[in-house]
Amino acid sequence: MSLDKDLQCREIYTKAVCGKGRKFSQVTNTVTPPHAPTSILGAWIINNQYDAVKSGEHVEVVGTYDINIWYSYDKNTKTDVAKETISYVEAVGLSYLDKKHRPSTAEVTAFATQEPNCVEASISSRGDSVVIRVEREFKVEMIAETKVCVVVCANGCGDFDDKQVDLASVDDGDYEDLDPDLLDDDLN
Repeated sequence: MSLDKDLQCREIYTKAVCGKGRKFSQVTNTVTPPHAPTSILGAWIINNQYDAVKSGEHVEVVGTYDINIWYSYDKNTKTDVAKETISYVEAVGLSYLDKKHRPSTAEVTAFATQEPNCVEASISSRGDSVVIRVEREFKVEMIAETKVCVVVCANGCGDFDDKQVDLASVDDGDYEDLDPDLLDDDLN
């Protein structure tokens, strides 16, 4: 690309999304109720709480959730609810990472795109506990300072201040070289 003699490039430091990742996982948790279960009447997960921590080339989602199991015991003559708090650490790799970011300025966030959910609950082979299969998915972002290059007009922008841009005159071909993988997933 050749620049007009009145245009210059300038490097600017700004905060931007410099890393992204997503991870779906299935885990198995075991809960041992006070009584040996005869049958499982219901199982659900509540109180999911988590935080994101930068760790090398990935983001760790560190959290807890409560598993509640409604079960019968004593040959289906009595019921009870067993509750257990589960701690977890989910390492989410960054599928996109801008190597030009300033690591000391990195801030990470996590979003549960699928809250932990019980997809199966069964009595263990020994008969004294309940095995819970849990699915969950997290999306993470890393925001940091990075350097971008912008084109500036050496003579200022005074000529453009009061003019409107005719969008019909914009050439769509200018966007052919854009990498669609860098576009935000939320826009698609």
